[in-house]
Amino acid sequence: MLTSQEITNIKNVVEEFFEKMNISAEIKVGACHQDTLPIDVKVQEPQILIGERGQTLLEVQRLLKAILRRKIDKSFYIDLDINGYKKKKIEYLRQLARSIADDVTLTKKEKVLPPMPAYERRIIHLELADRRSVTTESIGKEPKRRVVVRPYP
Repeated sequence: MLTSQEITNIKNVVEEFFEKMNISAEIKVGACHQDTLPIDVKVQEPQILIGERGQTLLEVQRLLKAILRRKIDKSFYIDLDINGYKKKKIEYLRQLARSIADDVTLTKKEKVLPPMPAYERRIIHLELADRRSVTTESIGKEPKRRVVVRPYP
């Protein structure tokens, strides 16, 4: 568990990171939950930091984590979100999963989703884990790994 002083230090490092990138940002650091520290960033031009399909956001998060690992001598994760992009993406993926599951249940035919990063596939699997009418499975190899939603036998 991170102390309040460590969280303050993390916020300062994140602020300095964006200052050095010459990006004006409003930083909010949330409460640590299960060793994960949410960091919400608001910027004028979020697309620069989000990138195509959120890839730049993942790389910025990875870079920040590496910097913070050197400054804070504890094991923790960060969950970086830019202008609420991840929250919107998670809600979209959950809605997509439910819609696909409904379709598979009605048609009794499997659906193959487009390739997704691991964290997006995990959202699909978790959303449909309690549905008794379908099963999910990840197939393929990175970076073309995808989720298949099948009717339950």
